[in-house]
Amino acid sequence: MSGLFVGALDPLTTGLLVVVALLAGTVDAIGGGGGLITLPALTLAGLPLDVALATNKGQSVWGSGAATIAFWRAGRVDTKQARFTFPLALVGAAVGATALMSVPKDALRPIVMVLLVAAAGLLLVKKPSRGADRPGKPAIAAALALVIGAYDGFFGPGTGTFLIVGFVTLCGRSLVSATADAKVVNFASNLASLVAFARAGNVVWAIALPMAIGQLAGGVIGTRLALKGGARFVRIAVITVTGALVVKLATQIW
Repeated sequence: MSGLFVGALDPLTTGLLVVVALLAGTVDAIGGGGGLITLPALTLAGLPLDVALATNKGQSVWGSGAATIAFWRAGRVDTKQARFTFPLALVGAAVGATALMSVPKDALRPIVMVLLVAAAGLLLVKKPSRGADRPGKPAIAAALALVIGAYDGFFGPGTGTFLIVGFVTLCGRSLVSATADAKVVNFASNLASLVAFARAGNVVWAIALPMAIGQLAGGVIGTRLALKGGARFVRIAVITVTGALVVKLATQIW
């Protein structure tokens, strides 16, 4: 483990992080971007950046897992597609996490900003499918899972947004169904990244596991809100999260 951080935080700080995880899990289940909330909180709590990134995966995987199960039970996940997007995202994220140490992440920030703005523009211009989803496009879905899974393992910001917009605009899914399919991929990429980080010894489980309780609850709450609020609610959430991501990346650059 890098830096001087060696163990758990005091009970008050840990409790606040659990509340933060609850909020992040709710937001992430609806439109992605939960890391916007948890990563700054973990660094403010005193964790070095690499340890914060690893610990963030240790708690966020529970929220994405809970959301995946909830969407699955609601019948919104394309189960046929999930049979290949899940393992492809696992492979992609494992490759991305392995490459993490060899490529400068700072070089990616301007590119990601442009891609996020483009993704939001696509969502505003192209109307998602209403009612029944159009037939799936396996090759495109597979490419999205592999490429964005690798991106999540390596860098991460905007993963949920890119997946949702990709499934809507390229695969013809409705916004709610696209959010469900995105959670399957995101759960896989979180899981593979977590394994890589845990093997390196960078996950602080004394923090990640309490936060996981908040993530679990948030994942279920967010899924219910997405299902109840429908496409308009998810659309607003995705565009809002995209704007916040762009602002965050801009401040890191300048």
